[in-house]
Order: sequence, then structure tokens, then C-alpha cells
Amino acid sequence: MIQTLLFILVLGVTGWYAWKGYGRVWRNIQLGKAGNVTGDRAERWRNVLLVALGQQKMFRNWIPAVLHLFIYLAFVVTQVELIEIFIDGLSGSHRFFAPALGGFYTFVISFIEILSALAFVATIIFLSRRNLLRLPRFRKAEMKGWPFRDANLILLGEIILIIGIFSMNGADKVLQTRGLEHYHTTGAFALSSWLGPALFGNMGDNALVAVERFGWWLHALTVFGFICYLPYSKHLHILLAFPNTWYARLTPKGEMENMPEIQKEVRIMMGLDQPDGNTAAELPEFGANDVFSLSRLNILQAYSCTECGRCTAACPANLTGKKLSPRKVMMDVRDRADEVGLKIETEKTEPGNYNDGKSLFDRITPEELHACTTCNACVDACPVLINPLDIILKMRRYEILTLSAGPGDWLPMFNAIENNGAAWAMSEERDAWKQ
Repeated sequence: MIQTLLFILVLGVTGWYAWKGYGRVWRNIQLGKAGNVTGDRAERWRNVLLVALGQQKMFRNWIPAVLHLFIYLAFVVTQVELIEIFIDGLSGSHRFFAPALGGFYTFVISFIEILSALAFVATIIFLSRRNLLRLPRFRKAEMKGWPFRDANLILLGEIILIIGIFSMNGADKVLQTRGLEHYHTTGAFALSSWLGPALFGNMGDNALVAVERFGWWLHALTVFGFICYLPYSKHLHILLAFPNTWYARLTPKGEMENMPEIQKEVRIMMGLDQPDGNTAAELPEFGANDVFSLSRLNILQAYSCTECGRCTAACPANLTGKKLSPRKVMMDVRDRADEVGLKIETEKTEPGNYNDGKSLFDRITPEELHACTTCNACVDACPVLINPLDIILKMRRYEILTLSAGPGDWLPMFNAIENNGAAWAMSEERDAWKQ
């Protein structure tokens, strides 16, 4: 009875923290501009199933992809056992599904154990890659401090979760052989049937019960901690990869989004339309300088970023020593959304009236923006269809069209296009070659 009440208390606290954390992410995404979802729904579902669920793009590099698959499958399939832990925790029962499922229950738990063992191997390799092999894409400037620790914490949490599973199952199997009433027979599990007796076979009944309960609570508390921690971690992509791939742009990668105001002026300049005589009271702002002028999809993608660094590793600007890192751009947008969201919540300010005198340009420098070649290598490399280029283009448009700033060697070209309709400053009309 005491364990049930304690479980309910812990579950309630977890629910409160989770509601607060995920609500914060939701509110921060809403800071952006709403957009219209267009395109083939079948293609969107295909992206969700193949890219988010099937991890299709991960397999361009098959060794880390297979290792990641072990952890991913272990995470997904273990939820079956987690459901049973919830039921047992609330009802005071033990292995609720075992009597009803019989041999199928033995198969499921055995499958979970095999996946957990494979996930343990993958976790050790991933920890070694980050901390011993020191792969370059994990050691970039933007990964110093919290981002690097965050990845290690999740991997260590995975190991703790596996320890909980095998402590619980191993001690349980020994207790079953001793005929204790609460520990009914569940069949031979793939690993714990021999691992349990090897580790715990010489323990007394009370000690075994303590180990089994330790494993059960360790498993449950690790999962609860993970649920609360997820909204503050890059591993939020486990959840957001699905809506992110659904809402991802379906247009060709090289296709840029038109700005209606500019498109109208260009058509008038080329004689395709006539001026309507209506002059706006003030010039509109073009592009984006802060999270408020980005789209909600841009901010969703920032929170969906796995910080894997594949985009930066593929970026030709970064490879040639320039400051641009597409991963950093996404991290900066997410951090700015966190900063703005926290201040709005603390100061009880309406988003439309918020102004702290800062913008994304305080985090993403013009040097970074100008280094981008718009080659779409980062877009192509991302395993969950994130588009850093869209944010870069919006910020460059703001800088050039709203601030009338930009690199000195770009401005003559822009002036020539504005005055002559061509990239070269020529006195002749654009279509004079026809004469």
C-alpha cells in the first residue's frame, strides 16, 4: 500500500513537471508566425513513416545508424514493459500481463532484454565516440559546455535504465524458482534467466526482494526523470521528429519562398503589372530578425534539432574554415526562443508588445550569414528534414532589404538590379540586345 501511494505521488509530481516543461516548448513555438500547410498529405505521411519512424536518412552512414537503431528500438519496445510498471505501480500487482499472455509475455520480455543488451553496447560505443575518439563534429565550438554534457547525461541515463531492467528481471527469476507467492512463474527470459542466478543466486530471499524492488524503482524513476528532462534536452527530437517531418517543406530544396511585396515590385519593374497607386504608410519589414518574424515551423525545427552535427559536417563553408555552422544556427534560434519565452512568462508581457532590445543578430553574426552558399548541403544531410537554410535566408533578407546593410561587394550588384533590372551596371535598357 505504501509503495502504491509513493508511486502515485511520484507520478503526480512527474506529471506536473512534464506539463510545465512541454507547455513551455509549446508556447515558445507559438511565438513564430503561423503558416499554411499545403502539399500532398500522402507525401507528408511518407516522411513521417520513413524519415521519423524508419530513420531512412540515418542509414547513409550505416554503422552509427545500426547502433542508433538498437537504442531506438529498445526505447520503443521497452514502453510495453513500462505500461506494465504503471499498472503494477497503481494497482499493487506484480507482472500484471504475465498470467494473461503466457508464452507471448515471455517472448516480449526476452525481446526487450536482447534489445537492451544491444542498446548497452551501442551506448558504450557512443560514449567512446564522444569522449575518447573525440569525433570532430562533436567538438565544435557550439558543443562546448551544456550541449556536450547533455548528450552524455542521456547516454548515462540509458545505462542506468538497463541496469534497472536486468536487476528487476534477474532477481525476479531467482525468486520465482524459490516459490515465493508474489513472484509467479513467467517462463525463461532470454538473458536474465541465466544472468539472474549468476549474479543473485547466493542471496537470501529478503535481499533478493530488495534487489528486485530496487530494479523496479530504478527503472520507473529513470523513465520519470527522462520525461521531465526531455523538454530541456536536445533529445526532445524523440517526440518532435514526428511533427517536424510532417510539416517539413515539400517543395524542391533549391526553391526559395517568394516575398509578395518584392514580387509585385519586380513585376511592375519588368512591365508585367501596372502600379495601383496605393502607397503604404510605411515600408514592410522583409525577412526575419527574431523569433517573432520566423515561422512556427522554423522554431519547431530548432527544438527538433538532434545536434548530431551532420549539417555542419556537410557544410562547405564550415569545411573551408568559415564561421558558419548550420547546427549552431538552429541552436541559437532555440536558445533565443527559450530566452524570450522565459522573459515573457516572468514579466507577464504579451508577445506582441515584447521588446528586450535584442534579436537573433546578437547570436548569429552577419559573418555567419554571408558565408552560406545556399547549396542545401545542410538540408540534405539532416536526418529529420530540418532546414537551417530557410532561417539563414530570412535573416539575410532582413539585413539587406530592411536594414539596407550587407557585404560591401554585394551592394553594387543589388543597386544595379534595383536601378537597371540587371546584375551589371549598364546604361542600356535591359532588353536593348533585341534591337
